[in-house]
Amino acid sequence: MGSFISDMLGRSPVEPLQQHIKTACDAAYLLPDLFKAANLNDWVRVNELADEIKTLENDADEQKNHIRANLPKSLFMPVPRQDLLELVLVQDKVANISKQIAGMVKLRKIQIPTGLYDHFIEFVERCVDAAKKAKQSVNELDELYETGFRGAEVKIVEKLIAKLDKIETETDDMQSGLQQKLFSMEADLPPVEVIFLYKLIDMMGDVADQAERIGRRLELLLAK
Repeated sequence: MGSFISDMLGRSPVEPLQQHIKTACDAAYLLPDLFKAANLNDWVRVNELADEIKTLENDADEQKNHIRANLPKSLFMPVPRQDLLELVLVQDKVANISKQIAGMVKLRKIQIPTGLYDHFIEFVERCVDAAKKAKQSVNELDELYETGFRGAEVKIVEKLIAKLDKIETETDDMQSGLQQKLFSMEADLPPVEVIFLYKLIDMMGDVADQAERIGRRLELLLAK
């Protein structure tokens, strides 16, 4: 049955989406190493990582534009074309935010205060976990497409989305804890540094938020 549906629908349009989220998430995966290098005063490595993240973001933009220009308009697609385009836009934000974070760290030579560092790195790595789970969910799209977004594969994706929701909730809690910890340290830090540390915490939280939004977009696809 799956092959019949596949033949009728034509070549799956989801492979480019999967390639795109891989590129976007690859940018986010470099963020823990970026912060670690900064705190080691290894600015050569920071610059290398920031440039690599920028290249990945540029690649993601090119892939996004290619998808928007070439996504099939077939009446036989199992989900609306616009829903897939909106999924691509959300995926792209993971790369965009990662580039913004890397650029800020590189430009301002930001280091995480010692009393905040361990918890911050845990937070960053958990935000990256959210991106990984989002990527894993999108990687199931080809199977969903083959079955017309029906059947047992739907349950697999629903479980992945549930795990993604759990991770994003954890990052929200970690973000609040970091903000409280930073608030208690404000008097001992330069005010401008404090401002940018709050900004970095928020932007890292945005990476997890966008990953969670990918899950929401997938839920909408499953509901069609």
